[in-house]
Amino acid sequence: MSQSLSPGAIIVWETLGTAVLLLLGNGVVANVVLRKNNGFQAGTLFITFGWGFGVFAGASIAAPTGAHLNPAVTLGLAISGKVSWTVVPYYLVGEMLGAILGAVLCWLTYKLQFDDHPNPEETLGIFSTAPQIRNKAWNLVTEIIGTFVLVGWILFNPVYKNASSGPEFGNAALGYAGVAFVVLVIGISLGGPTGYAINPARDLGPRLAYAFLLPIKGKRDPDWGYSWVPVVGPLVGAALAAVVWLGVHNLT
Repeated sequence: MSQSLSPGAIIVWETLGTAVLLLLGNGVVANVVLRKNNGFQAGTLFITFGWGFGVFAGASIAAPTGAHLNPAVTLGLAISGKVSWTVVPYYLVGEMLGAILGAVLCWLTYKLQFDDHPNPEETLGIFSTAPQIRNKAWNLVTEIIGTFVLVGWILFNPVYKNASSGPEFGNAALGYAGVAFVVLVIGISLGGPTGYAINPARDLGPRLAYAFLLPIKGKRDPDWGYSWVPVVGPLVGAALAAVVWLGVHNLT
C-alpha cells in the first residue's frame, strides 16, 4: 500500500504515527520518573507496557504506510525487497520528525512536573536510553539482538490466508497488536541491559529534542558519546534479520 502513496503522504503518516509512539512512550517514563504524578515510581513493568501499547497506537494511526515508525524496520523491509529503496528516505524523514515532535509533546504534557523535579540532570532518561553497565561493544550486541527479534518477527510473520475450510488467520489476525506484543516481550526479556531502543528514531529524535529544543533548567548533556549505540545497533540487527529472511526465503 505504501508504494502507491506520494512521498508527502508517507512523511505525514509516518510523522503522525511516530509522534504518537514517542508521546506515549516517553510519556509513560515521565509519569514514572517525575514526582507529583499518579504513576510516580510505578516501576519498569509499567513503563514496558506503556511502550508496548504506544506501538499499537502509533502503528494503527500510520497504517496507510505500513506503519514502520522505525528506521530499522524500514531498512529490514528494504533489504528483504518488501519495500522499494526509492521510498526509504521519505520514511526516514517522517520517522525522525515524528520522534522529535513526540518528545516535544511529552515535555508539554509534563511541563509542570519537569519544572518541579528536584534532579533535572536525571531527565535525559525520560527521552533516550542508557545502559545499566556501560560497555559500548556489549551494549551494541544487546541492541542488535533485540532488534533482530523485532524485525525478524515482522519479516517472518505469516499473512492472512483464506483456506477452503474457512479463514486461516495466523498472527496477522492480531494486526498491529501482534507487533506491540513482540515489543512488550522484548522489553520484559531483553530490555534490562540498555533500555531496548530497538529503534534509531526512538532514541535519536528525542535526544536531539532534549539537547536543542526542550527548555529544561539544569538538564545534563545529551550523552553524545553513547548516542551512536542505539542507532547503529538496531540498524545492524535489522540488516541481519533481513539477510536471514532472504536466506530462508531462497531455500524455500
